[in-house]
Amino acid sequence: MNTYLEEYTSFMANVRHKSSNTVESYKRDVTQYITYLNESGIQDATLATKTTILSYLLSLQKKGKANSTVSRSLASLRSFYLFMMQNGMVSSNPTSNLEAPHVEKKLPQILSGSDVERLLEQPEPSDNKGIRDKAMLELLYATGIRVSELINLDISDVNLQMSFIRCRGGKKERIIPMGNKAKEAVGYYINNARAYMIKSDGEMALFVNCSGMRLSRQGFWKLIKYYGAKAGIKAQMTPHTLRHSFAAHLLENGADLHSIQEMMGHADISSTQVYSRALNSKLKDVYAKAHPRA
Repeated sequence: MNTYLEEYTSFMANVRHKSSNTVESYKRDVTQYITYLNESGIQDATLATKTTILSYLLSLQKKGKANSTVSRSLASLRSFYLFMMQNGMVSSNPTSNLEAPHVEKKLPQILSGSDVERLLEQPEPSDNKGIRDKAMLELLYATGIRVSELINLDISDVNLQMSFIRCRGGKKERIIPMGNKAKEAVGYYINNARAYMIKSDGEMALFVNCSGMRLSRQGFWKLIKYYGAKAGIKAQMTPHTLRHSFAAHLLENGADLHSIQEMMGHADISSTQVYSRALNSKLKDVYAKAHPRA
């Protein structure tokens, strides 16, 4: 069964061009499923039936797994069996017509304008690292790009003269404008810090770590947590916090959903509409606390 898994993950990475994080997530889910099959005496994934899949999903629920985890596992298995069906390994997909448990979509964590201001003020531009961190935070909030997209930016993706970046995350390239503050911070970093941080003139990465190599997702995670704590922000800080705040603040100030969808690279408008729900929820809280007859 490991051969199926290796072929599947290779297909997802090299043909479907899924991100390394997505491929690892699919691989983890399918590996856990294969372990379950082995423990159940089923030595070949092609012999699994709809009942087998249902039993596996029920076993996850009995272990106390959240509905979101069960739903994600089913999505991974659907993709896995679709791949095997398309390659003639199975004649039908045993996951077809199976319904995932209902998952209540959580509203995204959104920072207030004052929280964002405090966060962006934290990096001290007194050394190369502080200059870089200031540029990264400003750019993230100015463009709403994903952290994976931020760290994958090359210096050639930045056009300071025209005030935009070229983002190549997902299935298509998109051009995103950046405001003056971000342009200033990124320009200052490129002209005054990056040249001293890179190991060689051939380095393409825009943002590099202290060893002169492309910054990692884990490296940025530590930075955002550090600066969030330093700013005294009580909300839970994640790499997506500034992305969510970017979208919500644009919407709050009159931007239309389709423009925000385009900038964020959402394939489906429903992914962008969650910010409308978040704002409505926030308004209800404000009303309940402020109105004398609420």
